Amino acid sequence: MFKKIYFVLVLGAALACKAAPSKPVNVPGSNNLEPTKQQSVVCKTVASLISQWNYKKVNLNDSLSEVIYKRYIKDLDQGHSYLLASDIQDFDKYKNSLTDDIKNGNLNDVFYIFNVFQKRYEERVRFSIAQVDKNFDFTQKESFTYDRANLPWIATESEMNTEWTKRVKYDLLNLQLAANDIAKNKEKLKKRYQDLLSQNSKLTGDDVFQIFMDDFTEAIDPHTNYFDPFHAAQFNMEMSRSLQGIGATLETKNEYISIQSLVAGGPADKSHQINTGDRILAVAQGKDGEFQDIVGWRIDNAIKLIRGTKGTLVRLKILPQGKSVSDQPKVVEIVREKIVLKDQLVKKEIRTFNNNGKTYKIGIINVPAFYADFNALRAGDPNYQSTTRDMKLILDTLKRENVDGIVVDLRENGGGSLNEAISLTGLFIKTGPVVQVRDTQNQVDVNKDDDPSIAYTGPMAVLVDRFSASASEIFAGAIQDYGRGLIIGTQTYGKGTVQSEIDLDKVITPSITDKLGLTASGNSTTKSSTGSTNNFGQLNLTIAKFYRISGNSTQHKGVIPDIQFPSIIPLDKYGEDIDPSALPFDVIAKSDYTKVTDFTAAIPQLNRQHEQRMSSSASYKAILQNIADYKKSESEKTVTLNEQQLKKQRDEDEQKSLDRDNALRVALGLKPLKKGETKPKKEDLDALKLEAGQILIDYINLDSKVTRVGTAKTF
Repeated sequence: MFKKIYFVLVLGAALACKAAPSKPVNVPGSNNLEPTKQQSVVCKTVASLISQWNYKKVNLNDSLSEVIYKRYIKDLDQGHSYLLASDIQDFDKYKNSLTDDIKNGNLNDVFYIFNVFQKRYEERVRFSIAQVDKNFDFTQKESFTYDRANLPWIATESEMNTEWTKRVKYDLLNLQLAANDIAKNKEKLKKRYQDLLSQNSKLTGDDVFQIFMDDFTEAIDPHTNYFDPFHAAQFNMEMSRSLQGIGATLETKNEYISIQSLVAGGPADKSHQINTGDRILAVAQGKDGEFQDIVGWRIDNAIKLIRGTKGTLVRLKILPQGKSVSDQPKVVEIVREKIVLKDQLVKKEIRTFNNNGKTYKIGIINVPAFYADFNALRAGDPNYQSTTRDMKLILDTLKRENVDGIVVDLRENGGGSLNEAISLTGLFIKTGPVVQVRDTQNQVDVNKDDDPSIAYTGPMAVLVDRFSASASEIFAGAIQDYGRGLIIGTQTYGKGTVQSEIDLDKVITPSITDKLGLTASGNSTTKSSTGSTNNFGQLNLTIAKFYRISGNSTQHKGVIPDIQFPSIIPLDKYGEDIDPSALPFDVIAKSDYTKVTDFTAAIPQLNRQHEQRMSSSASYKAILQNIADYKKSESEKTVTLNEQQLKKQRDEDEQKSLDRDNALRVALGLKPLKKGETKPKKEDLDALKLEAGQILIDYINLDSKVTRVGTAKTF
């Protein structure tokens, strides 16, 4: 499939050499960003690929143009707080022409819209700075609408000024409630606004292009995505759970790139010369490379300089925390290494439960993603990082610990590698189909586990939530279809599509880059975490749809748990079924497979026991109250600007929150907190995880009373 796509794209990309777009329209008073030839090539190439090979076989027509247009405007100004009604009227002339622009690689209209927005943004921030020194009366009965998304666009600059004066007043009031010093708070607020201007001035044409390409591709379907070179490197780093660099997390503070945290055992940590809070002033490559000043830089550009190939030397000019800018910085030499992000790998814990006088040990395994270090695998590294390999090691450990059962926690696991979902399922079944994949030609391929070995045969449950998606749904769906374990939690996300990762550098031919004068140098070139150079970015293209072995798609509907919990994540705000560009749910023929266990008769009993526990559970009531409070706060769009009223409201909300948290703490056997006291970092208030363990124990007790018929158990 990939070879066919690659061949056609090389031909399609040749179209990129045709007519150059007209000169962009400048916006007076704006920092006019302009599209590049390179972006034009990428835009046309992506359009060609999508038109020919996306699963939906979408037509880039006027109706799609309007969808892209609305997404782009919403992305820029979702709260209707910057653009005027007259701006929108001006932009409307592009509503039906964006798809033609995309096919022609003409990004001038897109950049014009952004430049107008950026001008309005700067106007609003500068206006806010000018308002800070005003004398505000916090005793008035006045309110501020902070969410205008569903309100009409503001018509005049005078009306806009009125709204932004209220916004400044609200920002200052928030600072006053925290510390009653009006002079210092005004100074702090001015600094905040000036930082916003500074960050805005660092925006580049690459940022505009990435925003628009997101809106274009996601109008096709939610999971067809273009990544510019930097974000492509970030995506692949996430997939491999590793990178090549110094092992430090960076952040921006007052124009400085600062060390936020260090990876334990990483090169920066082992140097003993770098600490959290240190500021990086400049970066040099190798022993003799020239230092490049990075003060005031965007963080992603700084990362490009600091990250690099394993075994190479980078020199950093460091100003330690607590030192003044007039102090002499120190130079630190660090040899880059491969960094494994251990906090993002599969992890385990063992929980002890008491049930009717008997003690049970349940192993709880958190799986944050379905990852695999494909580069290490291709290089023949026998210890390459992957979800399945890490899970196998953990299962071996838990078996030695004689656990009574395991809970696989897939909450907030957004997916990852399809192959890892298949191989992970294979750890719990003998052999058989795991998932079906239907391509653009309606051909169905059944992906199977052919390894007869089983890593774990004991009782198991899988815990899911609304953010369990894609590969998580393949795994959970297969475990449910086989009856291999109980599925517990809330309805999953509903992402049932397959993406192919296409390196555009392998698609856009050298002849095109030569004709356009594009080279492998410049700001648009990024080295990935493996050290490979990427110029044009990556397209993740939806090329197929996956189905459970029962024949049902997980698209839209996701996986419905056997035992359902109330959803902390609002189902009406997150999920595939709320996205109008998402593919529909459908059904194909089931695969040939044999269930391990039939839970049909057991589930009502397990639900009754669960509900009995919950009816008297203080922790469960606290969770339900949190959900109710969240829904209430989501419906509120306006806040009072009266200091006394706002303080009273905040104090009441804070006390309610503390009471709920303490009810949960007491229910879990923990000491209540006093007002202002923070909970210890290692404390676990995850009542739903504990309830999943209790449900599994209920099943274990029930399971001991069932009889086996053939290869399946019957209740």
